[in-house]
Amino acid sequence: MNDEKLMEYYDSIKSILLSNNFKIDSSKLIDFGLQFNLSRNENRGLIRIYQNRKGIFKIDYSQIKNPEILDRVQKLLENRPLDENFLLQSSEQDNKYDLGYPIIGTDESGKGDYFGPLVSAAVYVDENTSDKLRLIGVRDSKECSNKEIAEISKKIIQLCAGKYEVIEISPEKYNRFYNQLKNERKNLNTMLAWGHAKAIEELLQKVDSKMAISDQFADERFILGKLQEKGKTIKLVQMHKAEHNIAVAAASILARARFLEKMAKLSRKYKMIFPRGASDSVIDAGKQFILKYGLLELNLVAKMHFKTTTEILKKEN
Repeated sequence: MNDEKLMEYYDSIKSILLSNNFKIDSSKLIDFGLQFNLSRNENRGLIRIYQNRKGIFKIDYSQIKNPEILDRVQKLLENRPLDENFLLQSSEQDNKYDLGYPIIGTDESGKGDYFGPLVSAAVYVDENTSDKLRLIGVRDSKECSNKEIAEISKKIIQLCAGKYEVIEISPEKYNRFYNQLKNERKNLNTMLAWGHAKAIEELLQKVDSKMAISDQFADERFILGKLQEKGKTIKLVQMHKAEHNIAVAAASILARARFLEKMAKLSRKYKMIFPRGASDSVIDAGKQFILKYGLLELNLVAKMHFKTTTEILKKEN
């Protein structure tokens, strides 16, 4: 993405809106683009600008809920003459994440959370879908609030119907799997790779893709080997910050949405809040859980190999 051109494009839009009695504030860069708030009288909304793989900027109006404001803004911005200065290609730095289409992106959620499952997701994206995903606000899930995760994941499911897969490893299964890997002198990366391979394998039964991309976390030969056992062949690319690829970003949101859904289900079942991560509040919650339900039940809600378990079981002085 060309940040300089993005700001020029934003300034051109801002000028039009300001000259038509809109107020603009809180602009900030996001993955693949920029977002800003606008208001008129008592009505507020949010606009996102995205740059697609061809360098063309597109506008997402989905966060403007007032129909009159939406209609006015669209007429102002959609009817303006197209400026060819904004059709420049993305920079070489950003192009390294653009591997062409169709492509499958994979990501996981829950790896660093003591409580809850480990979830892997894979999403198939073609050129047409990629632009639509950007327009609905798809970006790295770490940049989204829980509310945005829930909203955007529903839109991804609609746009990519039949072209995504989510693999969930419950805490109980996770603990059995981890102990098995430990006995085989393997590590957590093997489990992560299994989740990615399984998601890709299941998705390849629905779609045809020669390319997949994931974050860099393990030896790609494990994933490819697992796929080849099932008669599946695909080129796998692993890159740091792979969430810059729209397919991986979409997978990250679906994985996080499933993780949050399961965490909410655990909270309802056990009538307590399970904090995220592995912080002091998580340790306190673990101690509270054992007092209510016992140590054996902890195996059903937590990843027991975390050092957090040792802290939970420490006796108070």
